Amino acid sequence: MNGHGDFLLTPSKLRVVVRKGFLRLHARGASMRRRVFFVSDRTGITADTLGRSLLTQFPDIEFRITNVPFVTNQLAAEKAAATIREAHEHDAIAPLVFSTLTDPATQYIIATCTEFVFDLFGTFIEPLEDALGMESSHTAGRMHGMGNISEYEQRLSALNFTLGHDDGLSTRDIDGSDVVLAGVSRCGKTPTCLYLAMHYSLRASNYPLTDDDFEQPLLPKVLEVCRGKLYGLTIVPEQLSRIRRERRPHGNYSKLAQCRSEVAQAEALFNHENIRFLDTTTISIEEIAATIVRDMELR
Repeated sequence: MNGHGDFLLTPSKLRVVVRKGFLRLHARGASMRRRVFFVSDRTGITADTLGRSLLTQFPDIEFRITNVPFVTNQLAAEKAAATIREAHEHDAIAPLVFSTLTDPATQYIIATCTEFVFDLFGTFIEPLEDALGMESSHTAGRMHGMGNISEYEQRLSALNFTLGHDDGLSTRDIDGSDVVLAGVSRCGKTPTCLYLAMHYSLRASNYPLTDDDFEQPLLPKVLEVCRGKLYGLTIVPEQLSRIRRERRPHGNYSKLAQCRSEVAQAEALFNHENIRFLDTTTISIEEIAATIVRDMELR
């Protein structure tokens, strides 16, 4: 309790609350549907990413997710807490709350509004302070803010370059790319390039391989200048056909036979030209990007 008669919850006490909540949840068993809140004092990207990573370990449960960003003061925290309590009353079961709040006052409001609150920062900050021999800044949004203007501008520059070199729109300065993705239409090139730009600040171009490129088993001339930066993407033809039907249900473009032909020729080209490639059928954009960065030694 402080001098104003308010109760304060230290990070260590918050961890105890969180851990006890987890043990009760584990012992009780979970409903097949559960409400989840990601609460943050900035964009909520960190809470969302970490929270979703943990929830993937419970594939039999349907999680209904609500993001609550920019909880920057006690008024906003009280509003978020009211929403969480309403969800508890409506569902007749306590929701799961993942928090990356850094302010003790807002932390306390959220931590005490429901049964299961998982403090994703507080769990690690105090041990880190002990290990480093200093207190943390407790500053909100350092991860996704504009703390480093140079890095932020580099990311914007990479994104602008990537948007301008999507789907072979511009090949004039394609050799200025950090990486060039090649593959048949709708195999995941564009979202992967955008992710590489946004999360790795890489200038990523992509080039769609079409029937014209398969007339000869040689690398398209426009890609010769960036041969050392090429990385291929492929996909199972059946999945490619399903994806294409959503975009263009009629015509040869989405037929399974056409997809099989394109994929086979693209993979033959990659093998002939000794270009490393990755099957994107069952892996996420994040995994595709991380694999490319590792294989191309871009970080």
